[in-house]
Amino acid sequence: MMGPRQEAQAALFYEFSLEAHVPQDHLLRSIDRHLDLSSIRGHLADFYSHTGRPSIDPELLIRMLLAGYCFGIRSERRLCEEVHLNLAYRWFCRLELSDSIPDHSTFSKNRHGRFRESDLLRHVFEMTVARCIEEGLVGGQGFAADASLIVADVQKQNSSNPESWEERTVKPEDAPRAVREYLDVLDDAAFGAASETTPKFTAHADPASQWTAARKGPAFFAYSDNYLIDTDHGVIVDVDASRSIRQAEVGAMRKMIDRTEDRFGLKPDWVAADTAYGSSENLVWLTLKRKILPFIPVIDHSKRKDGTWSRSDFTWDADNDRYICPEGKELHHTRRNYSDPSRHKPKPGRRQYRSLKLDCQRCLSKPKCCPNTATRSINREEYEIVRDFARLCTASEFNPTAQRRRKKVEMLFAHLKCILGLGRLRLRGPCGVQDEFTLAATAQNLRKLAKLKPMVPAIG
Repeated sequence: MMGPRQEAQAALFYEFSLEAHVPQDHLLRSIDRHLDLSSIRGHLADFYSHTGRPSIDPELLIRMLLAGYCFGIRSERRLCEEVHLNLAYRWFCRLELSDSIPDHSTFSKNRHGRFRESDLLRHVFEMTVARCIEEGLVGGQGFAADASLIVADVQKQNSSNPESWEERTVKPEDAPRAVREYLDVLDDAAFGAASETTPKFTAHADPASQWTAARKGPAFFAYSDNYLIDTDHGVIVDVDASRSIRQAEVGAMRKMIDRTEDRFGLKPDWVAADTAYGSSENLVWLTLKRKILPFIPVIDHSKRKDGTWSRSDFTWDADNDRYICPEGKELHHTRRNYSDPSRHKPKPGRRQYRSLKLDCQRCLSKPKCCPNTATRSINREEYEIVRDFARLCTASEFNPTAQRRRKKVEMLFAHLKCILGLGRLRLRGPCGVQDEFTLAATAQNLRKLAKLKPMVPAIG
């Protein structure tokens, strides 16, 4: 038969324990096991006044932010509602049922103030990396670098082209916060100084964002989220925000490699990346300055598309400073004889090697080599020897393994957008974007720790 109607009756006393109501296999339990925020009060001590009303515990704010990013809750209003209702979130944030939830405005107040001034979010991120190292998840032998486009919080309609910039001139003190932040980083290699090219459009609300059509579709404003990961378990060892152009992304990779060695003493034996990082300048920096093997495809525009011989079909003779064509003819930079041998030594810079006109006229393979010119010429870059070394690395037996491990960083970006919901930014300006990227990377490392080093439930 049908049972009695269930009616809620208020009780005078409740015996309730948050600890008992959070499942032992809940993700937040494993994350909490690896999260130690006891040092942040000391880190922020100089940024609080010794007088006045007591402030909200900064550890509570950080725990709430981390819980939100771990579960894809980036709206601070919604985060406060979820923490108010969800028992697991309350347990993770050390809140009892009777404790009140901070107002959402508290997050922006602290983010624009003491959190940013003290670089607290970077401090928390580095603590998670140190925990991953302590748990043996970071080998330090091989790193991978990549960047992913994240849509900025601006619209095309709220932008202008260079011709109309002067019409919108405003005083720096009257500009929005994101505009002032952009003015502060104009000389930064990751933003204003990344390229001398004038952007086609500039967003009024967030001028540091880049107008780009890199996805081969409609153009949009975006930032680049740069990751440097250890390829053993895909742990993010560093994260950085930059404009969405190749020069800025390459500069971010160098910055992260240097910072990782400075913070944790980690210097990789090799680095894997895609062709965007294969410029001569970057390969020279990796191989000659940092002594790191580059498993990076070289940016090479010498390959011909009309079926004639490319530069790779010619043999380089370093001892005699010459190229030898497939027919055995020589291409020299100069054929003059100097009384002073030092004048014949190769000089730095790009060099051009040419064949003899007589050799090319008599050659039966001229239609395959230089059908439209009298002689064949080949340009050799200043650091072509470094580019050749990078080609040897990508042709080695280990390269397939390095490229397979490099895909872990692409998987992290897919997880970032699909699981954590960071397909579009909420904050504006270089500082706000860096805060979002840092929190997301911290959440991904914590989830990685929880997955690979889970909490073992107590038996009995």
